[in-house]
Amino acid sequence: MNKNIKLAVAGAVLALSATANAGILIPAGDWTVDIGGNVNTYANWTNLDGTALVKSSGATVGAGKNTTVGFGNGLLPNFLSVGGTTRQNDLDVSFTISIQPGSSHVSALGVGADGGINNRQSFITFGDKSWGSVLVGKNIGLFAQDAILSDMTLLGVGAASAGTGNTSLGRIGYGYIYADWKPMIAYTTPNMNGFQATVGISQPFTSTSVVGNGATATAVSISASTTSASPAYEGKASYSFAANDVTGKVWVSGISQRVGSFNGSMTTNISNSDTTVYGADIGANVNVAGFGLTGYYYGGSGIGTTGQMLDGFGTNAANTANVSARDSNGGYVQATYILPTKTKVGVSWGVSKLDQATGETSATTAANTLGVTGLLQKENRMWTVGAYHPLTKHLNLVAEYNYSESENQAGQENQSNNGSLGAILFF
Repeated sequence: MNKNIKLAVAGAVLALSATANAGILIPAGDWTVDIGGNVNTYANWTNLDGTALVKSSGATVGAGKNTTVGFGNGLLPNFLSVGGTTRQNDLDVSFTISIQPGSSHVSALGVGADGGINNRQSFITFGDKSWGSVLVGKNIGLFAQDAILSDMTLLGVGAASAGTGNTSLGRIGYGYIYADWKPMIAYTTPNMNGFQATVGISQPFTSTSVVGNGATATAVSISASTTSASPAYEGKASYSFAANDVTGKVWVSGISQRVGSFNGSMTTNISNSDTTVYGADIGANVNVAGFGLTGYYYGGSGIGTTGQMLDGFGTNAANTANVSARDSNGGYVQATYILPTKTKVGVSWGVSKLDQATGETSATTAANTLGVTGLLQKENRMWTVGAYHPLTKHLNLVAEYNYSESENQAGQENQSNNGSLGAILFF
């Protein structure tokens, strides 16, 4: 199976005991062609109860209650991935190209919102087991990669997404920041008795929402973007171990990026000297006798919440030309158990927190690039209970329940109950 799908399947195997781990291999001259992927669809029932507008993880909820029903993909999109491997000039060479068509379709004749198509991977690798490998192209980011691959909702839905996007959120924004899919150049060491590390440079992201909060929202609320003063520097290291019936993994990862001036939509541009955005995390999981435990924590400055750089900066209410970074942190804990029927049941809890910038207040803010309007998020929390049953070697049935809470900087909260039922097939 292609490397990109292997990453997703590896996470699913770790978190949910999915058994599919091989694609369709076709010999073709000097190459071995590998076709792999997955197909999934879930029915989702969501009940929202909001007391105020909260700009939180791509969803805005107002006062009152609202119930919605819909169909779509889970945290994993549908994947169709084609790759190839060969050995040339003492190098292992490979390529991967994939597309991710969405399952959502909400309007007659296809008018209006639809699932769309993502293009998450297009990369080449070359190397040798004696010294490692180099990746050039677009692939999953390094920072927070293991957080999403260890999340049990990887095979399910987790938090429902806003609208009809290509995927749900899983625990993104409720315990970790999205690793995302980025153009990059990265080097991975050989596996040294369980230890392996990857370092690289990747596409720098811009801050997608710089919001000034003050007494007169229209005077200080801005939507601005940063310029990139450097590539993003990312790295991860992990140690996998096995002893008798005990297996596990410990990992760390980090990201750092310099950003330049801030250009806002106000009459006068907002400018600061270059500043550095950073994030770091640590996690571990251990499995023994059918039980699995996972713990994860992250923190950073300017890295934002939910998505990298999302709401990472704010302005001082007394001096709107002063832009500064917001601190954020969070994490999740997860416990799973494999029943005699091979069904894996699990429960997890996670939280993502976002602090205000220096001098910021809690007045109404403007919409961010996700089209979300409301008071700035302070904290997202979510409980998840799930059951994941391998009906066949490649087919898994999934049922989940999620209870989430989103709190804004004024202390107002929204609650959401989400249930989902569906299936995912790996090939």
